[in-house]
Amino acid sequence: MAAPVIPRLVSVIMPCYNGERYLAAAIDSALGQTHPHVEVIVVDDGSTDGSPSVAEGYGDRIRWTQRDHSGISGARNHGIEQARGEFLAFLDADDLWSNAKLERQVSALEADPSLGMVIGDMEQFVSPELVGTVDQRVAFVEGTVAARMPGSVLIRRSEFDRVGGFSTDLASGEFMDWISRAGSLGVKSVQQPGVVLRRRIHLTNHGLLRKDAQSDYLKVVKAALDRRRGKPEPR
Repeated sequence: MAAPVIPRLVSVIMPCYNGERYLAAAIDSALGQTHPHVEVIVVDDGSTDGSPSVAEGYGDRIRWTQRDHSGISGARNHGIEQARGEFLAFLDADDLWSNAKLERQVSALEADPSLGMVIGDMEQFVSPELVGTVDQRVAFVEGTVAARMPGSVLIRRSEFDRVGGFSTDLASGEFMDWISRAGSLGVKSVQQPGVVLRRRIHLTNHGLLRKDAQSDYLKVVKAALDRRRGKPEPR
């Protein structure tokens, strides 16, 4: 049986796979929010580095769970199963939030009960240890952008449950797929101006390492087009 939902609580789901280098900064970013009601759930997805030791160092300030490595979608879904919050937020173990991110987005959801999701802006930054040494493989958009990224949204738990979890068939593009499914079900969202997510650019970014990412993104686009045409989704 699922745990009872706690009003105003934000459950922060943080998947981590070999994220030792940046994990503490991400956890601090979540714990340092101006919104007072936060639970941080770190899902260690079979890390082989020192990530577990970093997470354990926070004691009962966070909730930490381990599982066999199966990918980011499965890790997020696992964390959601344990979440008790009225709202769901997602922060990758190498990214950062602005400290008022949750406060601003919770306020928007509370002001309009018909809203299912609030989306903020993102800025990307080169991880400090790479400044001046980044090679040409690392390309990114500078400045503030409106981005539908896991770390830039806050989702009402009831609406997330209505849409369903992240597809474990996709190694990349799983959030794009979820957003598309949410749109097809009429989940109401709003774009709120202001940077809420700082996405770290480093040499082990998921998108740089996944050679099959383009194939997964094409699957997401095809599934979205099929939904618009009323075709049944594959099971």
